[in-house]
Amino acid sequence: MISEKAPAKINLTLDVLQKRPDGFHEVEMIMTTVDLADRIWLKPLDRGITIQSSERFVPNDKRNLAWQAADILRKKFDIRSGVEITLDKNIPVAAGLAGGSSDAAATLRGLNRMWELGLSLDELAVLGAKIGSDIPFCVYGGTALASGRGEKIQHLSVPPNCWVVLAKPPISVSTADIYGGLDIQSIQHPDTAGMMDALAASDYEMMCQKVGNALEPVTMRLHPQVSVLKEQMLKFGADTVLMSGSGPTVFGLVEHESQVARIYNGLKGFCPEVYAVRMMGERINLA
Repeated sequence: MISEKAPAKINLTLDVLQKRPDGFHEVEMIMTTVDLADRIWLKPLDRGITIQSSERFVPNDKRNLAWQAADILRKKFDIRSGVEITLDKNIPVAAGLAGGSSDAAATLRGLNRMWELGLSLDELAVLGAKIGSDIPFCVYGGTALASGRGEKIQHLSVPPNCWVVLAKPPISVSTADIYGGLDIQSIQHPDTAGMMDALAASDYEMMCQKVGNALEPVTMRLHPQVSVLKEQMLKFGADTVLMSGSGPTVFGLVEHESQVARIYNGLKGFCPEVYAVRMMGERINLA
């Protein structure tokens, strides 16, 4: 049996540039991994692909991105054997933290080892892009600028050390609805270049100033709880607060550990899913 870690990501920036002819949106996103992770277990089978999950809301069939990751490798390399994929879920589901995409990326990395395919991370990322836009970033982990649909990856400097407090309100957000409610002409574009400069300089204060998410106003309009959560997190002492992805998870960056418990405990009073984690920011290496 093979095991692989699947870390969550947060968006330090998320910009939407235009609607593409293929129906997707052209984006620029700076993402980084945090120390909140699922654990993937891969067990050889004689045939077929099966999915088991510790989270009952996760699909256990071909709708699951990890299932699709196994399927694309089997078909491309004519693998006759099968695999049982067990997902030990810690990342909240449908939260804007790329949990499903990271599970799929971990499945690609793990099966690359189990089936001795000898693929590089670059080759795995190309395959992952056929399944989902966030998967190429999740294959590498670390910190990167993702552009195009999200599949073009430029690796960036590791963020300065800090804590991340994540809070997911008990609501579900449809990414399609959020993008559908976006008015391209009125977007407030985050300073992507400024964030890249902050990371290159390892400047924590500048990083906090440059966070931004073009989808945030749409999600907050449709789901006011997200706005309330942001306000509460700032009130409890986070240095900066932003929604990740299309939401609904909100995260606060905190430089000093002494502030973390106050924010965490304050949020736990009215938000069931709260996590205090560290930024990872380092790229994954193939074992």
